[in-house]
Amino acid sequence: MAASPQSPPKVATAQPGATFDRLRRHLSRGVALAAESMGNGAVEAFAAGASITLSDRRTALDFGSYSVALLGHRHPGVVEAVHRQLATMPTSTRALANPVTAEAAATLVDYFGGALPKVHFGLNGSDAVEAAVKLARLATGRDRVLAVRGGYHGTSLGALALTHHPGLRAGLRGCVSQTVHLDPFEPAAVMDEIARGPVAALVFEPVQGENGAFPLPTDVLHRWALDARAHGAFVIADEIQSGLRRCGERSVALAEGLPVDAVLTGGPLGGGVMPLSAVVCTEVLYRPLGADPLLHTSTFGGHPLSCAALPAALDAIEGLADHGRSLADGLANGLRGLHDLHPRMLSGFRGRGLLWSIGFTAPHMAGEVIVRLADAGLLVSPCLSDPRSVRLLPPLTTTHAELDQALGILDSALTDVARRGTF
Repeated sequence: MAASPQSPPKVATAQPGATFDRLRRHLSRGVALAAESMGNGAVEAFAAGASITLSDRRTALDFGSYSVALLGHRHPGVVEAVHRQLATMPTSTRALANPVTAEAAATLVDYFGGALPKVHFGLNGSDAVEAAVKLARLATGRDRVLAVRGGYHGTSLGALALTHHPGLRAGLRGCVSQTVHLDPFEPAAVMDEIARGPVAALVFEPVQGENGAFPLPTDVLHRWALDARAHGAFVIADEIQSGLRRCGERSVALAEGLPVDAVLTGGPLGGGVMPLSAVVCTEVLYRPLGADPLLHTSTFGGHPLSCAALPAALDAIEGLADHGRSLADGLANGLRGLHDLHPRMLSGFRGRGLLWSIGFTAPHMAGEVIVRLADAGLLVSPCLSDPRSVRLLPPLTTTHAELDQALGILDSALTDVARRGTF
């Protein structure tokens, strides 16, 4: 990692040794070991924009963070909005109406064009998935849910049933008894399952983040959505990773004209400052919750401090949308060039917007490259469902100079691995 020209004041307060010791004793030895290796014994201490400063004063570009840091770190507009709310009423009585939560819901509905008029707030992606599937099953009186091979929807028990990752369900018998995972290249898959019995919902990611940034075939999704709706099943687009301009559009599903009953959003919805997720859906899907508001609740759902971040985050995202498209073009071109330079190591690359992956010809190489990139000053994300791939998730706030720097670091890391002959 490169040396930071100026040391932010937060750096002096970091205590790496104590941090790793506490992780080992109170959290996870595996997490401690991996983090210590990634940071060469240093810990994260300060963040601004696309840059992380470590406790030893080195810096790294953050092209990881699992899609959360779409606006980078500490976006000033979002931080200011949260500070204002913190100074007035950071939490809610839950007995009285809170205008911040109501404004956030109205803002989100308008952001998606008004066709999905109802909102349920959570704190993370699994919250949104659990709520949407629960509503679909209650509204239809059916149990079966269709998901997609390679998809990732969270690891809480309900969301895990939709996640196509057998390793994450080890020891959890019966977890997927009411879920069927479809082949994304089979247009008739939904009709085939409907012929076997009633279906409550079809749930899919337009771009599968954990599956190596794989964009699902749009023509197949159209066919599936029409077939599902024609037989009374709800269509739910999980855009927790791919939405909010990460893949170029506010909603990939809505932009593609898919007839969806809900869009799930999260990650950057709180501007990378506060945890926040949401189900944005039709009146019909929301009807069970409308009839009984206590049917699905969470203590911090609609938390005012998180909801205060939402309008500021969406304003900032829209202000950077054109820049994001330019960055996306530069990233795609850069990855194409790297693939040409390293054909023996790279099996390919794929993605959309600012959600891309590079695939390696050998599975062990992904982990090796991730560590080498971190050491050189570039943080990226692994792919849980595709261990041969590494994800690149640059923030919208990334400059073209930072993008060039990141591509240069990636080129150097690939060259170093090739020189060592570890593929």
